[in-house]
Amino acid sequence: MLVGDIDIHPVADGTFRASPAYFGDHARAEGHEDLFTRHGMAWLPIGCFLVRTGDRTILVDAGMGPEMRDDGPRRLLVGGQLLLGLRALGVIPPDITDVVCTHLHADHCGWLFDVGAAPVFTRATIWFGARDWDHFVADPEVWMFDHIRHGFRAAADRGDSLRPVSHDTTIAPGITLTMTPGHTPGHLSVIVSSRNSRALLLGDAIVCPVQLDEPTWQSIGDVDPVLAQQVRERLFRELEDGTTLAAGAHFPELQFGRVLAGQGRRWLT
Repeated sequence: MLVGDIDIHPVADGTFRASPAYFGDHARAEGHEDLFTRHGMAWLPIGCFLVRTGDRTILVDAGMGPEMRDDGPRRLLVGGQLLLGLRALGVIPPDITDVVCTHLHADHCGWLFDVGAAPVFTRATIWFGARDWDHFVADPEVWMFDHIRHGFRAAADRGDSLRPVSHDTTIAPGITLTMTPGHTPGHLSVIVSSRNSRALLLGDAIVCPVQLDEPTWQSIGDVDPVLAQQVRERLFRELEDGTTLAAGAHFPELQFGRVLAGQGRRWLT
C-alpha cells in the first residue's frame, strides 16, 4: 500500500477466531456467510502495519506476542508471527523507531516487552492513548499480561520511551494520531497522508467492515458501547469522501477499503 511517498505494509501476528456472539448476543451468521466461513466462525488476522516515512520506521500495533487467549466459542486469539513477518520485509526489532499502539488490549501490545519485561523494540518510542494507561496499566483489576504491565511501569520509571497522547498529535511527517475512544478509553487511530493520498489505520475503532451493514454489532471488548458506535459511524462517514482508504487490525486479509456512498452504503475493497 503506497500513500503518496509513504509505504504501508500489513503484517499479521496471528489469528483471531470469532463467532457471531463476539459482535453481540443478537448477531447471527445468516446473511454473512462470506465472513463466517468455517463452522460458523470468522477467521480474522491479528493485524499490524509497518509504515515507512523518511527516516522513520513505524510499527502500528504490536500484536499478541507469542501468547494465546481462549475465551471459548466467542473468541480465540493466537499470536507469535510478527517478528517473522517483519523479517520478511527486511526489518528487525532495532530498526523500529516508533511503535503506535492504537489501544492496550493484549492483541495490540503483546510484543512490546518480553517475559522479563524488557523492551523488544529497543530503540523505539512507544505512543498510546493516555487514558488507556489509566484504564489498563494503572488499574490492577483490569486484565493485562503481567509482563506487559511490568514493562510499561519499568519504562515509565526510566522515563525514556513512553509517549502517552490525549489529543490529535503529529508524530512524523504525514503521520498523525487522532483520538477515537469507545472501544477503550484512550483508543486512537492513525492518519497517513502524503501528496493527495490519505489512509486511516483504525485499530479496533471499526473491528470489521460488517459493522457498516450491521451498525448495532459491537465488540465484546467495547468499554463504552454507545461511544464506540458513535465513533464508528463518524469514521464510516469520513470514508465516504471517495479518496480516503482504511484498514483495521482485524479486517479480513488486512485489506484496505472505503465506503461507497449513495443509495445503500457498502464497503468497497
